[in-house]
Amino acid sequence: MLVVTGVSYAVEEPDPGDPAFLSPTSDADIGGQRLAEALRARGIEVQRVTRSIDARIAARAGDTTLFVPAPDAVHPAYRPFLRLMPQSTRLVLVDPSRRTLDDAGIELTTGARRWAAEAVPPDDGGPCTVDEARAAGVAAALRQRYIGDGDRCYGDGVVRQRTFFAEVVVVGANDPFRNDRIGEHGNEALATALLGTKSRVVWLDLHEVEPPPDTADGPGSATEGPSQAGQSPEGSSGPGRPGSGSGSSGDGQSGSGSSGEENSTADRPNPLWNAFPPSFWALLVQLALAALVFALWRARRLGPPVSEPLPVTVRAAETVLGRGRLYRRAKARGPTAGILRAAARERIAQSLGPDADLVDAVAARTGRDRDEIDALLYGASPETDDELRRLHADLDALVDSLRSAW
Repeated sequence: MLVVTGVSYAVEEPDPGDPAFLSPTSDADIGGQRLAEALRARGIEVQRVTRSIDARIAARAGDTTLFVPAPDAVHPAYRPFLRLMPQSTRLVLVDPSRRTLDDAGIELTTGARRWAAEAVPPDDGGPCTVDEARAAGVAAALRQRYIGDGDRCYGDGVVRQRTFFAEVVVVGANDPFRNDRIGEHGNEALATALLGTKSRVVWLDLHEVEPPPDTADGPGSATEGPSQAGQSPEGSSGPGRPGSGSGSSGDGQSGSGSSGEENSTADRPNPLWNAFPPSFWALLVQLALAALVFALWRARRLGPPVSEPLPVTVRAAETVLGRGRLYRRAKARGPTAGILRAAARERIAQSLGPDADLVDAVAARTGRDRDEIDALLYGASPETDDELRRLHADLDALVDSLRSAW
């Protein structure tokens, strides 16, 4: 049951590599379209970008919230620049890993992680000094805890740090931002409050690890304005401007650094994982577990007992007792009855001779009914242990009666 629960949970847990994950244009359960619409309803401009360099350029104007739903997908070379923004910029990271925090120079580290996000009040674990969290109330923001200096809420699930550069807010759960969870508890109030302190939100809609900077295209080719079609943010290339150069960096110099390529190779996820949906891997795990359980079940009973040569000389009584226990454990009443009948027929044949018709000879010698003798020596297999014991007793009595008559 625990295994099935774990596999089901793995299937339901959203994959940050899914293009729909917290995307402002996706109406899927794991998307962020409802959050983007809620922000626009409050008069906040939502600008979607798909590359870190475009997000950096767009957020440098200040009075901006830079929202990064999948910070682990940002290339390590870009991570230090996430917090190097004007003080009027707020950086919101969703469930960043310890390595991402280290690369970005954010003085936090990961703590305990829960099985799933829990809805808790903002003062859980201590007083909360973040106004947006206190106003939102109970929210499902506690999953990954973070350790370090800063203003803490939701049991260390939300931490805010003020530095000489951008204000950093780390949220350890993605539930408050998702379409299928935003309507629960105070999730919507928390998400819109954290992202709605500025007049504009730059939403980095990134899901795959980026190439290194020396092989990236120039800024602007993947920037999309939310409400003004055809316009590009400051620093991005619009119509009529050169946008990108194949294999060249932003300053026009071709990139050929081997160290950048090595870092990209190390950070790039295994393409095999992305070749199939998570449900395929979950089904594969379930089939493997089913095969393992079947093998364990059949390991106790691979077939009927067979005779084997004993490796050492064993006393006859011990051999009989051991084999008898094996037959009893396997509930092999039929084979056991066959052995008892064969032994009885052999003993009777020794008394009457090998050429004698056993049934007729025994019936004539003992005066018992022929059908009764035939059922006793060649009848059906017993169905219960009691019937097997009665058969044994009847066979011994028959052999003893023949010896007495002889």
